[in-house]
Amino acid sequence: MSLRPASPLLAPSLLSADFTRLGEELRMIEASGAQVVHVDVMDGRFVPNITIGLPVVESLRKATSLPLDCHLMIVEPLRYAADFVKAGADWVSIHQEADPHLNRTLASIRQAGAKAGVVLNPGTPVETLVDLVDDFDFVLLMSVNPGFGGQSFIPRVFDKVKRLDALRTERGIPFLIEVDGGVSMKNAADLVLAGADCLVAGNAVFRAESPMQAVAGLLGEMDRGRTA
Repeated sequence: MSLRPASPLLAPSLLSADFTRLGEELRMIEASGAQVVHVDVMDGRFVPNITIGLPVVESLRKATSLPLDCHLMIVEPLRYAADFVKAGADWVSIHQEADPHLNRTLASIRQAGAKAGVVLNPGTPVETLVDLVDDFDFVLLMSVNPGFGGQSFIPRVFDKVKRLDALRTERGIPFLIEVDGGVSMKNAADLVLAGADCLVAGNAVFRAESPMQAVAGLLGEMDRGRTA
């Protein structure tokens, strides 16, 4: 039995959006047919950049009905994860590399009412999750080193997607596989074919001449990958 959702999901990343027009950007995402909004939270410690926090997430929640996928690139995620759920996040992901007590933090996210995810940096093996597969709802694989948008896709992530897909099939646990970093028309179909269920796209959407057309193109490529 397939563990994958009926159709792949696209999550435009607000990191590449115009922060002076976030309400308009959200309305564009809704109108485009994308299904999830990706929100990158950076603290300047776990990664070198600083982005947004709880007040912005609260405002985003008031402006859209789409699921908010909050990727926490922060140290001590247990201190803040449940607060992001209270602020309006539907999905909250934390880095394996940032938390020595992953299962406790994942449990706190679920108890607060959101989907709990684990993020793996490009150099972190998927095998680090073998003993946690009952504790999370999705895995976010970074296909760039986190901290900045606009980086080039790291091809070895294809193999990591395939290994994660094999793990969920072996265990019979339907966690989702999400990929973030350098996603484009060139690799969207192949990522879905490898086993990805949700792709995060920043520059490929917001820096395109027509973001609406870019979303349509990416969704088309993802469907092609699913049916290949």
